[in-house]
Amino acid sequence: MKSFNLPKRAARLIVLQRIELVNSFLLKLRKLLGRYFFSNFITKYFLNTRIIGDKYYQVMMNEFLSIKDYINKDDKDFLSIGGGLGGLELIINQVFKSNNYYFIERDYVSKKVKYGWGGTINDEAYNDLNLQKKFLKMNEMQENQINIFDYDKDILPEKKFDVIISLLSLDYHYDFDVYIEYLKKVSKIDTKIIFDTIRADYFKIIFKNVEIIRSDTNTVHKSKRIICSNFLN
Repeated sequence: MKSFNLPKRAARLIVLQRIELVNSFLLKLRKLLGRYFFSNFITKYFLNTRIIGDKYYQVMMNEFLSIKDYINKDDKDFLSIGGGLGGLELIINQVFKSNNYYFIERDYVSKKVKYGWGGTINDEAYNDLNLQKKFLKMNEMQENQINIFDYDKDILPEKKFDVIISLLSLDYHYDFDVYIEYLKKVSKIDTKIIFDTIRADYFKIIFKNVEIIRSDTNTVHKSKRIICSNFLN
């Protein structure tokens, strides 16, 4: 697999999450016409789903390459927080077979897209959970591997995970404390928690083990990707 199979609606949602995937002409139209008209009309009729599938796959592959050295065949239970449609988890599933994937998402699209630090409230969402499940199954993830939880309506899963991933979401858009007590419940001593943050040093008082695995210096917030394990208390 070198691309993702995408329903048209999924391609439109991905572009909302990652506007950098569209060409320069569509970027100009978005700037000229505004987000609402762009999302509800332009992407409906002028988006090339195949090209978006190719580009989204490459972006997710790059994300996978940043964390692949920290995942191994013994990791079976993965938790994704705010991972969008789940492209990263699909690539993990290609490499490490027969895993179980749990997704915590919100089932609506925020009226305004926010980038970077948003504070202590998790009020953003750019997802459609029915569409997410359809997308995962179209790209070779089996029904019995998929567990999707609506953050606003469902009781969140309480089991011990091997890997917890929240790229460009937890502590990037909102404060880590939103989930800290929950993460303690679902972590083992060696659970690997991978996320992006603008304050990497802060987590040395939260975890025994903190390692920076990537630094993004060309972004407004100059975030760092870290892997943490073993809560101190």
